[in-house]
Amino acid sequence: IAVHYRAQQIKDYFGDGGRWGVKIEYIDEAEPMGTAGAIGLLPDGLPDVPLIVMNGDILTQIDFSRLLAYHNEQQAIATLCVRQYEYQIPYGVVSLDQQRVIGIEEKPLQSCLANAGIYVLDHSLIKTIAEQKKLDMPALLNRQAAQGELVAMFPVNDYWLDIGREADFLRAQGEFAKYF
Repeated sequence: IAVHYRAQQIKDYFGDGGRWGVKIEYIDEAEPMGTAGAIGLLPDGLPDVPLIVMNGDILTQIDFSRLLAYHNEQQAIATLCVRQYEYQIPYGVVSLDQQRVIGIEEKPLQSCLANAGIYVLDHSLIKTIAEQKKLDMPALLNRQAAQGELVAMFPVNDYWLDIGREADFLRAQGEFAKYF
């Protein structure tokens, strides 16, 4: 787990991971390195396998074995998990031809694919991050795509919630209360 903000609080809570039956090691960022920069602080000698990277404020029930299988099938340098995101514009949207109104759509529903904050990186890509200081994942993936590398897309249809906003954090507390 890469830590910077409230690092000690995170370490105190999770410890070595023993109470969950996992082993946790920490990467301390002296200063924030972005969503991909801390990968450059990983120790040498990692196994030559893809690495799953996930933002720390994501709750999900994604099937990671399915994600890895997909990544390997695609033979991608990286795989980006995406979510369908819809939002309603609360106003009428005006279409124009120069200064002439040609239509008004009242409160349209917009839809797009949004970054879900979960990634799979090929081992060869991890090595390129070693010299970076600060790097965000979108910049890394954009760079790879611009170089002609395959950056695959994996749709997340399983439970997924970004708890970085207080309202979503409180929602998650209610949804997962039975587990605590």
